[in-house]
Amino acid sequence: MNGLMGFLTRRQGFARPNLADWVAYAYLGLGFAIIFMPVSWIALNSLKSAFQIEKQDISLIPGDFQRVGRATVNGPEGREIFVIPDLPDWVLNWRRLDDAERIGHDVEAFLARFEGRERYALRSHLDRVAVEARSLIAELRLPDWLNRYGAMTASARNAHDLEAALQGLDPERVRLLSEYLGVEPYRANRLVSQVLVRAPHPETGEMQRWAVPNLSTRQEFLPARAVQGDGGKVVRLPADSVIAERRVQPAWENYLDPLRGSAYNVNVDFTTCLTNSVLVTIIATLITLLINSMAAFALSKYRFRGQIFFLGVILTTLMIPATITLVGVFKAIHATGLSGSIWGVIIPGAATPAGVFMLRQYMLTIPDELIEAARMDAAGEWKIYWRIVLPLAMPAIAALAILSIIWRWNDLIIPMVAISTTKEAYTIQLCLLEFRGEHLSQEHYRLAMTVVSLIPTTLVFVFLQRYITTGIANTGMK
Repeated sequence: MNGLMGFLTRRQGFARPNLADWVAYAYLGLGFAIIFMPVSWIALNSLKSAFQIEKQDISLIPGDFQRVGRATVNGPEGREIFVIPDLPDWVLNWRRLDDAERIGHDVEAFLARFEGRERYALRSHLDRVAVEARSLIAELRLPDWLNRYGAMTASARNAHDLEAALQGLDPERVRLLSEYLGVEPYRANRLVSQVLVRAPHPETGEMQRWAVPNLSTRQEFLPARAVQGDGGKVVRLPADSVIAERRVQPAWENYLDPLRGSAYNVNVDFTTCLTNSVLVTIIATLITLLINSMAAFALSKYRFRGQIFFLGVILTTLMIPATITLVGVFKAIHATGLSGSIWGVIIPGAATPAGVFMLRQYMLTIPDELIEAARMDAAGEWKIYWRIVLPLAMPAIAALAILSIIWRWNDLIIPMVAISTTKEAYTIQLCLLEFRGEHLSQEHYRLAMTVVSLIPTTLVFVFLQRYITTGIANTGMK
């Protein structure tokens, strides 16, 4: 910490910071913001709930406003709109819960606390109408065609006497079966989540609670319904008079669900994908360092016919876009039987022309006298390579290792070609694509797993970059 403070308060030697100091600090701050602001934005948004992401909440706080339920109930008296306060989050977010999460809540016990129109709205919202109606039909031994009535055509419905089937039942049971069958005027009831705010009444000035669809600074007035009283009447509230309370509530399930393999509507286990990426990155990087360093050693320290030609061919491949060779890579992977295996991701990129060129240029700075002296001491070529050249080229090898890890970890094209049909072999980048489907987008999971995918490469760079800074000046003799 003292070293950090000393660096941040460093000056050119004057008693006070001069113009050059302030320019340097401004440049440092700008660079820090450009690099870390996008990462910080992703990290903060990864802790937001799915509801916040879907509503495009631009706030940086991972949480949500206090909410209430706005209910719409249809019946013989017409449509009623009212507000139900103090509902738990799992009720308001019922539509986004998966089956495992729904089982953990006692819906019957919760509904027993309500009656009348509130119960009607909550019963429909919590998907209990069909369950209770089927149970009632079986209990009272009503005609079995009632379970198929909703899917019948108009002519088929006319063939059955619905009024006779429901005759003799009490009004509550008639209402339940009518909602289940979709008979007018019992259309589907609804319950939607709205923001709970406090604001003075536009006419009386009395401070009270209101339910608004959304909070937006771009609107001068917000449509609101009273929590207590007549919720069917819409009142326009001045936006500057509205007070809302936000709860800081990180959505840790964004991380836990994919890592446990229980993410809703996602058919991959992210822990397996993470393990596959680690294996691919480590094995491929070791192979890349070995092959590239051996090729660089031969091109820098041996003299043979065609040396310049082979070097030119390697450098020429740097100018060929990877997309041009994609078809050839696919055919090679398929022909060698590596399709569907992580070896199909590792082998195609084992040697990289950029790595060979970088290591060769660094090995050219190693004095040839060291190698000649080793040969005079009866050292073999492998021993010279392993005991002399590699240790002296460690700064360049560390740099290539960092680049190789980043390349391999973030690679998407080769995994799509080699293992796109085998989900058990998916790497982390292919798994991130699974969080966006044709009909459902799980952006909260994608953001969280993107943060997880950033951690390994960040740690590798932090621990390996010191080899570059400390050894960049060591070019042979020590």
